[in-house]
Amino acid sequence: MPFHEIERASTTAGLPVAPTLGPALEQLGIRRRTALFDRRAVVICAIAVGVGIVASLFAELLGALIALVTNLAYYGRVSTAHVSPGGHALGPIAIALPVLGGLVVGLMARFGSEKIRGHGIPEAMEQVLVGGSRIPPRVTFLKPLSAAIAIGTGGPFGAEGPIIATGGAFGSLVGQLLETTASERKRLLAAGAAAGMTATFGTPVSAVLLAIELLLFELRPASLVPVAFACTAAMAMRAAFDGTGAFFAVPALPPAGGAALAIYAAIGALVGVAAVGVTRAVYAIEDGFGRLPIHWMWWPALGGVVVGAVGWLEPRTLGVGYDNITGLVSGHIVGTAAVVLCTLKLVSWLFALGSGTSGGTLAPLFTMGGGLGAVLGAACALGLPAAGVDPRVAAVVGMAALFAGASRALLTSVVFAFEATQSQTVLLPLLAGCSAAFMVSCLLMRTTIMTEKIVRRGVGVPDEFLPDTLEQLPVHAAMSRDVVSLPADRTLREVRAWLDGGAPGSGHQGFPVVGAAGVLRGVVTRRDLLGSAPGETRVGELVVREPIVVHPDDSLRAAADCMTLASVGRLPVVSRDAAPRLVGIVSRSDLVGAHRLRLQEASERRREMPRQDVPDDAPR
Repeated sequence: MPFHEIERASTTAGLPVAPTLGPALEQLGIRRRTALFDRRAVVICAIAVGVGIVASLFAELLGALIALVTNLAYYGRVSTAHVSPGGHALGPIAIALPVLGGLVVGLMARFGSEKIRGHGIPEAMEQVLVGGSRIPPRVTFLKPLSAAIAIGTGGPFGAEGPIIATGGAFGSLVGQLLETTASERKRLLAAGAAAGMTATFGTPVSAVLLAIELLLFELRPASLVPVAFACTAAMAMRAAFDGTGAFFAVPALPPAGGAALAIYAAIGALVGVAAVGVTRAVYAIEDGFGRLPIHWMWWPALGGVVVGAVGWLEPRTLGVGYDNITGLVSGHIVGTAAVVLCTLKLVSWLFALGSGTSGGTLAPLFTMGGGLGAVLGAACALGLPAAGVDPRVAAVVGMAALFAGASRALLTSVVFAFEATQSQTVLLPLLAGCSAAFMVSCLLMRTTIMTEKIVRRGVGVPDEFLPDTLEQLPVHAAMSRDVVSLPADRTLREVRAWLDGGAPGSGHQGFPVVGAAGVLRGVVTRRDLLGSAPGETRVGELVVREPIVVHPDDSLRAAADCMTLASVGRLPVVSRDAAPRLVGIVSRSDLVGAHRLRLQEASERRREMPRQDVPDDAPR
């Protein structure tokens, strides 16, 4: 882009053009190097702490609401004591309860907010990626209420998904009420979501990782620290309400040897295949509901028919079922009982989630994964007794591996199972099994259970955390040093003759003007040079303002941001001397060329012989 547009864009934007990068970029909101942390980030951290506290209160409230609805629906009493709907004595009439719950949820979604449908995390991801992290305020209240009705009437969901969605919605609401940027709202949304997960399971570290892997899509201190503070606050609140014990209590488990680790990895790979199948089944059933000739408002009630029927056959499939997970990983539910429970839970959950009702995915995935892992572990223990495989460890591995394969949140899955069981000996088996499931999922499936829905809507979801090439490289690594400039004391007559002669470089639309010793004076355009000014006019007299410039040690990211916000295509590069000398030009094409090294590193394969270290001062 011509140099004159640097001046025009700065004037149009009302930005005073400065001779050095600092003053210009401060008004453009850019720094030479991205700050790891600043005062504004401290303010966001303080707000995130408040969000974390409120999100933990929402978690307690949702738990009480689920218990209240469960007691009313299945036991006919007003109580917030936590009970399982599986212990009811209603008989076949209980089949109608999930249908009624689904009907209420459908009406709430139809006339309240459609965003309460589903398990919440994909919806939060979509708002982060394309919605400026803005979640409608009504979702903050309708999501937990709809989830309480759906789960309390027997829905085979966990409470964690709605709590994560509710905490995220509250964080987004706070970000909308306050004067924040979209990035800051994203951090508050992630802080609320992670705090909700922490308050549910007492797993703050895995909650932070969940926010990174599924919501933030970045690992920056300014984003990480607020989420960590929110989870810390939520964990402190949870400790006050519920204590700090393991959410899924397991007995002391034996450490795994080499043979056992290999088998746990194989179990993880098989569970990864199951994760792919489960994900595809969810969306196949959802597509089936989409082809029904009735409004989606009625779908949750239809899904409730399946939930009620399965719940009549196996009452333990009803509700959150956290006690089922504990039974699987502690070895109390084994063999045929585990197979029946997990199979029927899968059927119930597939139809409930596919119908678009409100509920979470984590607990059902943990139940099914734990059951599959326990069965596979028991088979290996019988067939290969010398390997030292423990079915309880295999259940923990299966629980986490199914979530890792379905969601691709690898680190979240490993650390979650470790924190939730508080068993140190399961860490290595978890790492092996979840990594295998993650690998298999990547090979067999393009999207995940969290992203398939929004990818279908045309939303691109990041699947890698890549370093910013432009942030890593300085301007001097990409700038052009051969700059066509004009001396400030040259007359217009001489310059016009040079332009008419078609000399190399004379075809440019803008030219830096330099004074003595190459000090940059400004920029003039071809239009300025060919204007009505007399031929005796010096080129330096045409300079009316100083251009936006960058320095050789500034990052290419800062240069790119400056070009974008000022709507220019090139920037003069000057030294940091008291009298800045012109040393180069950096253009948009130079920024594009800077990515060539990244592409070469990712694609070029070659064999190199190791070289001995050479002292820095040795002759070369």
